[in-house]
Amino acid sequence: MQSNWKSTLIGYSDYLALEKGLSENSIEAYQRDMKQFADFLLEECGVNVPNTFKTKDIERYISHMYDLGLASNSQARIISSISSFCKYMRIEKLMDTDPLELVSTPKLSRKLPDVLTVDDIEKIISSVDMSKNEGVRNRAILEVLYSCGLRVSELVNLQISRLDMIDSLVSIIGKGNKERIVPIGSQACEAIAIYLKHYRSQLNIDEGHEDTLFLGRYGRGLTRQMIFTILKNAATRAGIKKKISPHTFRHSFATHLVEHGADLRAVQEMLGHAQITTTEIYTHLDKRYLQDQVNQFHPRANS
Repeated sequence: MQSNWKSTLIGYSDYLALEKGLSENSIEAYQRDMKQFADFLLEECGVNVPNTFKTKDIERYISHMYDLGLASNSQARIISSISSFCKYMRIEKLMDTDPLELVSTPKLSRKLPDVLTVDDIEKIISSVDMSKNEGVRNRAILEVLYSCGLRVSELVNLQISRLDMIDSLVSIIGKGNKERIVPIGSQACEAIAIYLKHYRSQLNIDEGHEDTLFLGRYGRGLTRQMIFTILKNAATRAGIKKKISPHTFRHSFATHLVEHGADLRAVQEMLGHAQITTTEIYTHLDKRYLQDQVNQFHPRANS
């Protein structure tokens, strides 16, 4: 990649971190999308200077993505990255107009996320072997995931100093370094207390991890992959055949709240969604749940 593009993308990365407050993972995703777009502009369109690509170049790239067989959701995500880059270029006065303005772009479909039933959740949490020290920790992890609806990155970065066990609250630093307060259920609080007393207190804690809530056997914070593995193993022991990730617990947390009548704004706040439209997908899940109930139990639903 030519130096013009490299230096511009470095500046764009700084903008995403400092101005937009995005997480490291989000920044990497934007950078990956933009590097692929820049490579295409260089190789296929001869665009060597970042502020000189035009609407026709973006349209060629969309056709290229279509030819590669990329799903519309993937195309829409990449175009969102390009749109963000164009906005950055205009803010820095490196572009006068938005070359995306007249482009017809694929729309993101609102795929309903997979959720677990309350019974599934109970089976998974109950499957943890509490006779083992790590089982005490793993149960606390699963209880907190479901009780608070956290993203996996938020879970692994939970800090003891942000826990209020008296009022059953936890302060979460979410996307964009935004703080929110989330209630912790009584069963999750109890599981945390047991973990702190019977597992964490026995560890030799590594320097820099003194405030990290969930630790591994060597006194260091857990990785996101470790959380995936803990959940996958628990689901297997519980005999749950569905494809499950920590985000499935987050979706289930929100869905179960909406099903039982929780205010959508409250759910939005607990999930840390910037826009209510993101949370509204759970009202669609609720409608699907209601329809399933009618189809399953109403005597004339399938006659």
